[in-house]
Amino acid sequence: MFNNICIIGCGLIGSSILRAIKTKKISKKVTICDKSRDVLSYLKKENLAEIITDNPKEAVKDSDLIIISTPLSSYKEILLIIKDNLKNDTILTDTGSVKKEINKVVENLNLKNISWIASHPIAGTEESGPQSGYAELFNNRWCIISASNNAKKEHIDKLKHFWEKLGSKVKQMKVDEHDHILSLTSHLPHAVAYNLVKTAVEDNAKFKNEIIKYSAGGLRDFTRIAASDPVMWRDIFIDNSKDILDTLNKFSENIEDFKKALSEKNGDKLLKIFLSTKNIRKEIIKAGQDVESPDFGRKKN
Repeated sequence: MFNNICIIGCGLIGSSILRAIKTKKISKKVTICDKSRDVLSYLKKENLAEIITDNPKEAVKDSDLIIISTPLSSYKEILLIIKDNLKNDTILTDTGSVKKEINKVVENLNLKNISWIASHPIAGTEESGPQSGYAELFNNRWCIISASNNAKKEHIDKLKHFWEKLGSKVKQMKVDEHDHILSLTSHLPHAVAYNLVKTAVEDNAKFKNEIIKYSAGGLRDFTRIAASDPVMWRDIFIDNSKDILDTLNKFSENIEDFKKALSEKNGDKLLKIFLSTKNIRKEIIKAGQDVESPDFGRKKN
């Protein structure tokens, strides 16, 4: 499918892409680039790629697909380093969770004969690092792609097929639509998780041991989300700040409505809120985004 795929950044997502490429024989050669000595050492020890380097300019030479899988704040620096070493007809993509800001950066670079097609594989765990990756991470997960105006149709189709080979379901979407939807489905839950854990534990320090000891499924699930990579999520919140702030403002309005119903002991209003959200849960299960049977982190052997 490809002769040489270059992956820049080999954390959870990058290493999972690498493992899936190898498992499914999608490319003749894979080049990995990462600035971390520990990551490079691990990759060499595990013999996971043909070329392993810390030099992005050298890494991208002769690559027909380049995947940037680093924190969003490093994209611009990487693109400026590699832009003059890209061969004609290269497909350039990424794995980031925000698209509008990076699209502006790529457009300003005015890359010639390159197809920039942003990708967002909606997959991951709270773990990070190359040791956390696994080939099956993308199975039955959505991957959203957003093509630039100068991207060739055959390249869009080829990248779509690439993600499908990795196991993903692929949807093409405009960058504005992507960033708005993800502010609701991913970024808001993380904002709530970080602040819920802070409220429950940090702001109630004298009860910390008891709170942790008796944490029920709700708090425990939020701590999993709040344990996600801090640098990655700092960059996501900054790059998508407008959409996230709009979403948080709406969330705050709903919290105020909830507080009002609670202060008035308005059982009918509270029940109406609870029933509407329960129905959304059913729709998520129907859409195949979760299963109906609960496990609460206690799967039976």
